[in-house]
Amino acid sequence: MAEMLPAWVAAGTAEGTEPDGDAIRMLNTLQTNASYLEQVKRERGDPQAQLEAMRGFLERSGLKVEDLDRLNIIHVTGTKGKVRERIRINGQPISKDLFNKYFWLVYNRLEETKDLIHANMPAYFRFLTIMAFHVFLQEKVDLAVVEVGIGGAYDCTNIIRAPVVCGVSSLGIDHTSILGDTMEKIAWQKGGIFKPGVPAFTVAQPERPLEVLRERAQEQKCPLYLCPELDEFEEGCQALELGLAGAHQRSNAALALQLARTWLQRRGCQGLGELKEVPPSTELAGKPVPLAPTFRPTDAMIQGLRDTEWLGRTQMLSHGPVTWYLDGAHTTSSIQACVRWFRQATLNQDKLHDGSEVRVLVFNATGDRDTAALLKLLLPCHFDYAVFCPNFTEVSVANNADQQNFNVTLENALTRCLENQRTWTRLLEEKGGQDPWLPAPLRVGGLLQPAPARGSLLLVPPALNSPALVFPCLAQALRWVAQGRDPHLAAPATSGAHPHPAASSGAVLLREASAIRVLVTGSLHLVGGALRLLDPVLSQ
Repeated sequence: MAEMLPAWVAAGTAEGTEPDGDAIRMLNTLQTNASYLEQVKRERGDPQAQLEAMRGFLERSGLKVEDLDRLNIIHVTGTKGKVRERIRINGQPISKDLFNKYFWLVYNRLEETKDLIHANMPAYFRFLTIMAFHVFLQEKVDLAVVEVGIGGAYDCTNIIRAPVVCGVSSLGIDHTSILGDTMEKIAWQKGGIFKPGVPAFTVAQPERPLEVLRERAQEQKCPLYLCPELDEFEEGCQALELGLAGAHQRSNAALALQLARTWLQRRGCQGLGELKEVPPSTELAGKPVPLAPTFRPTDAMIQGLRDTEWLGRTQMLSHGPVTWYLDGAHTTSSIQACVRWFRQATLNQDKLHDGSEVRVLVFNATGDRDTAALLKLLLPCHFDYAVFCPNFTEVSVANNADQQNFNVTLENALTRCLENQRTWTRLLEEKGGQDPWLPAPLRVGGLLQPAPARGSLLLVPPALNSPALVFPCLAQALRWVAQGRDPHLAAPATSGAHPHPAASSGAVLLREASAIRVLVTGSLHLVGGALRLLDPVLSQ
């Protein structure tokens, strides 16, 4: 099976190694996702022009849209519950050699076909989508799971004409400047991947967005089904064990079962089990959205659900006294799910008799997301400290092509972190003194100053008793949190230490605590950078 994330998946075998720096640096010149989003916003008034441009780029690379019909594609969209590791084959990132082979093949063909009319190169995400199609076709994958990048209707993956089946996972508010600011508008965009005669499945959605999905399906003469709850698949057999934590993963699992069975049916596979109707069908506005029949999952499906791993989503890493909780949640609904998971996970762990547990939030958010709303949702976790830092693993990313972002400077990223710090301080203040670390009134603000001994940046807020700290990079942030107690991280440097009084007093508490529980969330890029530092082998 092959995957492209945020838009793709394929079948085959590959060794997971990093591509060379030259290919990555050249890829970065095609713009990052931030500029791609801006491009989509500019072009959204003429969606047909967007898709025509994508078809043109595809043809210049040596493929036609008709060639994609040879792929067995599962086309997936939604706000949560999707694969997101770029181009993978059988669950592993494609090898360094394969990446380089297909990158330069596509890049050189696009360069060679430039003329007065076709003078442009595709943007970052469009390029990777085209490259993924080349990989999947030439590596002859059995199945390609293609995830939409942004929305659906106007997305560059929507040049796919004949998928085997489509799936829409749970909807949430995200990318509002592109997709719209209501669930109904977002549902309209997501329903844009429906194709005539191609079955589609979705999970339980709010009433009106589900109605919009039904209307979009009717427009396209697409048979749309609502996935029953996972409990229905467990009837008459033991409970299904999921490799992914969190109650919301049960709806994702139910969707995965329906998509997998539909594809297997298309392949003519036998022994899929008898279908069982689940009455009654859901009624919305007087018109039914039929529930998909359930079935007894095969042994392979049961094992697949149990063995599923998703790095950076509801993931725990226990490193001695420090436990890291990693979740790339970045929307209100996914943050809510993250909070439920974190609170339950910490509750399930052994209680410390001496009460010497310190909880730390490591947070960043990017794009046009409402960080104040996200941070407010995290208050019930009762963090002792909140740490804000950019997604960069180190202050200087010049030697790390994989983290280069030509649209975000370090100064801009740190400004965002200072804003998040002030927001967190204000939210704690509004709690009415419930937090013992926060005497009122608090002053908010921040000063950016150099630390000549290290050539880095330190951030000093005048709210000296605030438990909210800003660090210029992930490495410095995580080292301060771990205080040398995580074998994967060096101890924080003694020279040029963070000047904030809470940093020094907090360091003492962190060194003496029996347990340190750290939630890293707000951005998939932040979590990816944390994984790179906490477990370099695993992050590959």
